[in-house]
Amino acid sequence: MLDLNLIRTQPDRVRAAITAKKAKADLDGVLAVDEKWRKATTEAQRLQAEQNAANKEMGRLMKENRAEGEKLKARMKDMSDRRKATEDEAKNLEEERDRLLLYLPNVPHPDVPVGEEETHNRVVRTWGEAPKFAFKAQAHWDLGPKLGILDFDRAAKLSGSGFVLSKGLGARLHRSLVSFFLDVHTREHGYTEVYPPVLVMRDAMVGTGQLPKFEEEMYKLKDDPLYLIPTAEVPVTNMYREEILAADKLPICHAAFSLCFRREAGAAGKDTRGMIRVHQFDKVEMVKWTHPDRSYEEHEKLTRDGEVLLERLGLPYRRVLISTAGMGFSNAKQYDLEVYAPGVDRWLEVSSCSNFEDFQARRANIRFRDKDGKVRFVHTLNGSGLALPRVIIGILENYQEADGTVVVPEQLRPYMGTDRIRG
Repeated sequence: MLDLNLIRTQPDRVRAAITAKKAKADLDGVLAVDEKWRKATTEAQRLQAEQNAANKEMGRLMKENRAEGEKLKARMKDMSDRRKATEDEAKNLEEERDRLLLYLPNVPHPDVPVGEEETHNRVVRTWGEAPKFAFKAQAHWDLGPKLGILDFDRAAKLSGSGFVLSKGLGARLHRSLVSFFLDVHTREHGYTEVYPPVLVMRDAMVGTGQLPKFEEEMYKLKDDPLYLIPTAEVPVTNMYREEILAADKLPICHAAFSLCFRREAGAAGKDTRGMIRVHQFDKVEMVKWTHPDRSYEEHEKLTRDGEVLLERLGLPYRRVLISTAGMGFSNAKQYDLEVYAPGVDRWLEVSSCSNFEDFQARRANIRFRDKDGKVRFVHTLNGSGLALPRVIIGILENYQEADGTVVVPEQLRPYMGTDRIRG
C-alpha cells in the first residue's frame, strides 16, 4: 500500500506508475474520497470541540441559570447526533478509500526501465556458456519420459493439464535440490529456515499484495476462508504482521521450502507442454525484513544468493532488470534470474528477486522502532532461491548426453547418490 502522503503530494508520480505498470486503478477516486474523508474528519473534530466546550458551559449554567442550562442540554443532543453522523460518514469514507488504495501499484524505483516487458527489460549480467552439442538437443518433455523420471500422461490422468508427476531419480532430484538450496542458504547465506503452512487467510494474501487484484489466479477453498499459497512469500512475510520488530535485529532473513499453487488463469494456452508452466510446484523462497536505509544493498545480496546456486549447478544464466510493464504489482525493483534451456532454446525464469520497499509492510503493518524511538515501516524483500521446475528443466537439457542420459551436477551428487541419470 502506498503512503497517503505520497499520493496527496505527488499524484502525478503515482499516476505515472499506474500507467507504466498498466494497472487498473482509480487514483482520482482515491483522491476524491480522501478529500471527503479529511473534510468529514475535520468537521467531526470541530463538533467534538464544540461539544466539549458546551459540556463545560452546561455545568456552570445548571448552577447559575437552570433554564438556560436545560436549553443548552437540548442543543447538545443535536450536537452529539451531528458529531456521531459525521464520524460514521468519516469511517465509511476511510473504508472506501482504503479499499481503493489496495488497487494502486507500487511506484517503481528510478533505476527501473520504463516500457514493455520483452522489449525494455535490461540484461544486467550473464554467466556461463550454453553447451555445444554434437547432437540435436532434446527438450525435457522428451528426455524426462524416456528416462522414466517424468510422467506427464499419468499426471494429467490424476489432476488434468498443468501438472507433472516425478518418479525414481526424478523425485530424488526434486528432493536433492530442495536440500541443496536450503543447506547453502542456512549454512552460508545467513537465513533461518522456516516451514510455513500452505493454507492462509485472506488477510495474509492482502498483506503481500496478491489480493484483491489477483483473485482469479488463486486457489480458494470452498468451505473455509483459506487460500492455497502461490509462494512461500505469503505466509513467511506475514509471520511478522501487526508486529514491531527490534531495529538491532534487522535484517531478518528466512528461507522456506513450500509447495506453491497457481491457477495461471491469465496464461491460458501458454507453455502447455512439459513443465515450463504448471499449477503446482516446489520452491525455496528467500525473504528479508530490512531497515529502509539498507534495503537496496540487501536486495543485491539476496539476488546474489540466488545466483550462487545457479553457478554451483553450472547452469548458464542471466540477471535481468525487469521493466515497469513486466514487473510485479507490489514491486519497486525486480531482477529475474533466467536459465538457458537448450532443448527448448529459451531463457526460463527461475527466480524473481524483488524489493517492495514499505509497500507490503504498510499493508501488513510490519514496523520497527528506530534508535530515536520512532516507529517506522520496514522494507520487505523476497526472491526464489530457487523455483524447482525450471531448474530441473535446465539440468536435464544442459547436462544431457548423446546416449540420452543426463549427468548430475557435481554439487548434487552427494544428495543424489549417483553421477548420472539413466533410463
